[in-house]
Amino acid sequence: MVTVQRSTVINAPINEVWELLRDFNGHDSWHPAVATSVLDNGKRTDQIGAIRNFQLTSGENLREQLLSMSDKEHSFRYAIVESDIPLRNYVAEVSLRPVTDGNATYWNWFSRFETPQGQEDELAELVANGVYEGGFEAIRSRVGESTSGQSAAPIDQSPLEGTAVMLDRYGGPEEFYLSPVVCVAPAAGEVRICQTAIGVNFIDVYCRSGYFDLLELPGIPGMEAVGIVESVGDGVRHLAQGQRVGYACPPVGAYTTVRTMKADLVFSLPDFLDDEVAAAGLLKGISAEFLLHRVHALKRGEIVLVYAPAGGVGKIICQWANHLGATVIGATSSEEKARIARASGAHHVILPGSESLEDQVLRLTKGHGADVIYDAVGKDSFSHSVAALADCGHLISFGQASGDIGSYDIGSLSSRSATVSRPNFGHYTDTPEKLRAITERLFGVLEKRIISIEIGQKYPLSNAPEAHRQLEGRMTTGSTILIPDELLKGRK
Repeated sequence: MVTVQRSTVINAPINEVWELLRDFNGHDSWHPAVATSVLDNGKRTDQIGAIRNFQLTSGENLREQLLSMSDKEHSFRYAIVESDIPLRNYVAEVSLRPVTDGNATYWNWFSRFETPQGQEDELAELVANGVYEGGFEAIRSRVGESTSGQSAAPIDQSPLEGTAVMLDRYGGPEEFYLSPVVCVAPAAGEVRICQTAIGVNFIDVYCRSGYFDLLELPGIPGMEAVGIVESVGDGVRHLAQGQRVGYACPPVGAYTTVRTMKADLVFSLPDFLDDEVAAAGLLKGISAEFLLHRVHALKRGEIVLVYAPAGGVGKIICQWANHLGATVIGATSSEEKARIARASGAHHVILPGSESLEDQVLRLTKGHGADVIYDAVGKDSFSHSVAALADCGHLISFGQASGDIGSYDIGSLSSRSATVSRPNFGHYTDTPEKLRAITERLFGVLEKRIISIEIGQKYPLSNAPEAHRQLEGRMTTGSTILIPDELLKGRK
């Protein structure tokens, strides 16, 4: 199943945009891809069940049926019933919301459909850009002609005060301290966010310690958060004031209540996903997606070994790999964590004992070994992982909780004809196009409950040091999040 979602802001009142879109048979007058459109059986253009027959400018024919329409909610749903383009079980929804001042409109266009195997990316690109983005620009041009002289709401230029967790020097969790911050108005291409929940990840520990050089001192750590758009700068079309959004990307700076940042890697959140779950799972879920689908395209029947299967990323990998048809083996440190791993889809769990990890893997797999290993431990596990691989197996070292693996004799990998990957999160998420493809797949499996995000620990932002102590001490399960103190007080 493929999901496609696009959103934009149109600088015109919602009723004006809705008048154009609610005409189910009218988009041949504005959409550049539609040549002709005719309704079946003389039905009204807003009548539920109406079927429109249209021909694209490229020659293909389609028939679409109106499933629902609400003038109150400014939304409608439709489905493709016949198509020359192989879009099976296609259902889409168009919804509008007014931007705060009422003179601009937020437009979301969402669809879900099936395609022949191997054509998913091609047809998703056709729908996203050929249909949705083309439609956005066409409507923008139409209302621009009738609203000449009007302009978007002015950006609030006043600064916002907030609170952030700061770091003046690298070191342990005790180096964190709370500090007031001032969040400037967004410049062109930027967005200002009032944050509601913040994710805690092991990469934050590496930044705090100075092991990674992503955090320039003095500075604010943190890679992911969610919140509400307070204002947007010029040129930002995919986000609107009042919209729920999230991000999981550099530059660091998420441990704060308010933030101004570049908007290109900030994305809207689907309605089914609440703020806390999103903050707990965006970076981890994005990581799991590219580990399972891009670094190694996991195949049904493969044997997978997952380290830390009770942790944030490990749990998601276990659930998702199980759904994809792999045999999942978890490697963890306690029976309590083993129980969590089994509940998350691990078919077998390896615990420390008299038998080495590699011997346990080989015994469980009848001498075959693991086809792919997801190793987040690093120094203490790397040589064991190599020994546990199947011939021509793939070792993916994506973390180093126990330290850097150091120098390693590449010649020893020949004993397994091993492939080794050390993926960098930023290389898979550094463009809106890459991030959109990943989040669409992630949101799809979350909505279908193929994977779930467990919030194991929740702390006030002011207690970030304790969150780091627990994470480094391997005393956490699932995901850890921070909540701005004032929001927690408001919930009591």
